[in-house]
Amino acid sequence: MTPSGLYFSHPACLEHDPRVHMPEHPDTPERLLAIERYLGAQGWLGWERREAPPASDDQLELIHDAAQVERIKEMSRAGGGEIDPDTFVGDASFRAALHAAGGACEMTRALFAGESSLGFCGVRPSGHHAEPARAMGFCLFNNVAIAAELAIRELGARRVFIVDWDVHHGNGTAEAFRRRSDVLFASIHQSGIFPGTGSLSDVGSGRGEGYTINLPVPAGSGEDLWLSLLEYIVLPAAQAFEPELVLISAGFDAHRDDPLAGCRLETSSFAEMARHVRDLATSLGAPLGVVLEGGYEPEILAQCVAATLVALDGDLPANSAAPEAFLTSRAAAHVGHYWPL
Repeated sequence: MTPSGLYFSHPACLEHDPRVHMPEHPDTPERLLAIERYLGAQGWLGWERREAPPASDDQLELIHDAAQVERIKEMSRAGGGEIDPDTFVGDASFRAALHAAGGACEMTRALFAGESSLGFCGVRPSGHHAEPARAMGFCLFNNVAIAAELAIRELGARRVFIVDWDVHHGNGTAEAFRRRSDVLFASIHQSGIFPGTGSLSDVGSGRGEGYTINLPVPAGSGEDLWLSLLEYIVLPAAQAFEPELVLISAGFDAHRDDPLAGCRLETSSFAEMARHVRDLATSLGAPLGVVLEGGYEPEILAQCVAATLVALDGDLPANSAAPEAFLTSRAAAHVGHYWPL
């Protein structure tokens, strides 16, 4: 039977544990263990499990400075330590980060080889905060950005679209492609929290002006606003961009029960967003890859991942909602300068 999609992970991703340095750190191996237990109990929903290989230095350096790669490698080899008050490296962290980035690369290769139209990377540490020369925000290497750059440099893609629905702004991904017109990056995120970037007025720069779409939302925002911004701002721009690969930086920490932020999405909200992005990719004939980012209540995270996988592979149509009046209109006034909405 043809698999529903390809699911990439590796046991090494469980070995990264910031609690060695900060006992109350929320990024625990239990996040992945919960996902694997939940999916395993459902026969992996028909998705084919594949091992995520380690990324090479050359692959990491598609996005990151060679000196930055060496810093993380040497820090891990020396037993680890603190990068910043939120970001820690242990002796197994570099290996985990290699497999996280390598999984995103291997997923992208498989998608372009036609082995499936859908892929999901259940990996950690996350990546979307990692800038080319700086690890931060629990992130060591930027998995989704590396995958996008691999598609362009090695697999013949001319345009890649990345949508980031983590509750925190994907500042690392935005910086990686800030001055580029071959990657369209869109982020919906809560304003006023870490990392403090991603204002509506930040649309990229130079040749990349207009190719960054930042859509901050206030604390307490729920499904109606998130879906309105996705349906009426993000997806029309992406449709006009005509990407040959669609990637999702899939954080699930905008869920109402997540401890690190204040948005009010339900588990079903992520399934609804997934259906909208799935329909975009299908209309474009583009493969769709998903890379795990945040989500810090393990059992809720597992349910959200499962709901997303079901939605991506399913044929239930996405629901069209009435546009939210104020914030969607304000966003349209900015983004409409660059894209037909």
